[in-house]
Amino acid sequence: MDTDDEPVRGRWSRRRFAGVLAGAAAVVAVPSPAAPPSGAPAAADEPGPAPSRGRPSGPRPLYVGTYTSADGGGAGIALASYDPATGRITGSGTLTGVPDPSYLAVHPDGRTLYAVDERADGAVTAVRLADRRILGTRSTGGAGPCHLSVHPSGRWLLSANYGSGSVAVHPLDASGAPGERTALVTHTSPPPGPGQQGPHAHQFVTSPDGGHVLAVDLGTDTVYSYRLNPARGTLTEVARAHARPGAGPRHLTFHPGGRYAYLANEVDDTVAVCAYDPGSGRLTIGEPQSTGSGGGANYPAQFVVTADGGYAFLANRGHNSLARYAVEAGGARLRLLGTVPVGGDFPRQIALSPDGGLLFAANQRSGTVTVFHVDPASGELRSAGEPFASPVAVCALPL
Repeated sequence: MDTDDEPVRGRWSRRRFAGVLAGAAAVVAVPSPAAPPSGAPAAADEPGPAPSRGRPSGPRPLYVGTYTSADGGGAGIALASYDPATGRITGSGTLTGVPDPSYLAVHPDGRTLYAVDERADGAVTAVRLADRRILGTRSTGGAGPCHLSVHPSGRWLLSANYGSGSVAVHPLDASGAPGERTALVTHTSPPPGPGQQGPHAHQFVTSPDGGHVLAVDLGTDTVYSYRLNPARGTLTEVARAHARPGAGPRHLTFHPGGRYAYLANEVDDTVAVCAYDPGSGRLTIGEPQSTGSGGGANYPAQFVVTADGGYAFLANRGHNSLARYAVEAGGARLRLLGTVPVGGDFPRQIALSPDGGLLFAANQRSGTVTVFHVDPASGELRSAGEPFASPVAVCALPL
């Protein structure tokens, strides 16, 4: 959820946070989880060479989410394309009819786009990309949904309701349309963390092995692990990981090896390496470490990790930078390499292109999407040129 909390969004208000940098070493490791199965390749301590990847030729689609109810906001989901070689973005119109589409995701088969409707009466909407027809909208059963994702099976849509601190599951039919909700769980414990008035679910995502779904709750300083029933779409809680009080965990991104993940803590301006046990679904949160912000007002938003697991990048709102980390010890350690100016104001969300060659940053306050070339060997970021203007850009989804 945005910390720039004017009461303009869908008739419900939120509070401001004050980020405090917790002094932490630039390199922090966590205890190793259980050993990988016999025969699994050993993890290297240093980033290896990037796998060969074919860069697509010709323009590729880009979708940009916004707040339609915010002053100066967009009219819906912005439609654009980008050149995979140069990173240049070209706008092509707007998909209207989806209110406050602040977060976007795509079905694994690439045919359906999903958006949250981040309003007091929250909902999720499905759009068929072939003809941009809205397939359906379903209530999330909560307020202010701010994140959604599709289970790797393609059968379930997961969403997080920030305002009411709950997570929801919807079935997806063969067309990609959502059905009636099969699960809704509200985080009633532990009690809210310092400065929080209640739970605030900020993300709902599937582990790389597909065995568990994890909900990150900023209000309770907790990451909840659930087992998703593959036939009924119901949720059973199996574990909880507690961040330190007042951390305000916002977003979790897994290393491609599936044994570690990286947590952005919005409120105390820290990040943490987490160990993950696929068998139990248990997450172990490591010690806090620096975002590279230098101690000023900063609200880290989101990690992305390169496909080879060699580098991680973090969006810093306030410091308005992208922090660069080398991923070491097979994913168990992050080493801060430095920061790069994002070229915009308040980067709320970042995403890598499917081939990994470009990084996109949606900058909320400047209303822009900035693009960077990613060097696979060094993790260096190089600006791809002038920002793309898009009102209140809060999510960029390159396909």
